[in-house]
Amino acid sequence: MSNKDAFIKEIEQIPEPFLEEVLDFVHFLKAKITKERLDTAIASESSLKKDWLNPEEDGAWQSL
Repeated sequence: MSNKDAFIKEIEQIPEPFLEEVLDFVHFLKAKITKERLDTAIASESSLKKDWLNPEEDGAWQSL
C-alpha cells in the first residue's frame, strides 16, 4: 500500500468536524513546498546571474 493510499484510508476514518483541520494542514504543506521552490529559484538566480549576463549568452539566445 502506498503512502497516498494509507493516507486516504486514515482520512476516511476521521470524523467530519476534524476534516477541516486536516485540509488546512494539507494547504499549509502545499504552500510550504511552493515557498521552498521559490526560495531555491531565487538562490539559483543570484549564483547563475554571472553566467547569464554576458555577451556570449545574449548572442546564443538572440535567435529565439
